[in-house]
Amino acid sequence: MTARLFDEIASGLSEAAAFVRNEADPATYRVHLPDEVDVGAVRRGLGLTQATFAAKFGFSIAAVRDWEQRRRRPDRSARLLLKLVEREPEAVARVLAAE
Repeated sequence: MTARLFDEIASGLSEAAAFVRNEADPATYRVHLPDEVDVGAVRRGLGLTQATFAAKFGFSIAAVRDWEQRRRRPDRSARLLLKLVEREPEAVARVLAAE
């Protein structure tokens, strides 16, 4: 391992430790969004129909249908919401139902 590579790894570990201790600067956080989201897999994983999935999470049924049939690709904001739905569907449903 080169010294440069070691320094990069050590720096990353220091940043991760600061994040865990709530000492990191939020302005430096980076959001990593997937380029693709398998909308059908997310929906099926929740056991929902296209109509129910769309209604529950604020999507149009046409958008869900187009995403699943690969006619359209979710934009950045939709991919973010879809990733949240995939990982924390109950939390997203609670937040959206609170309105």
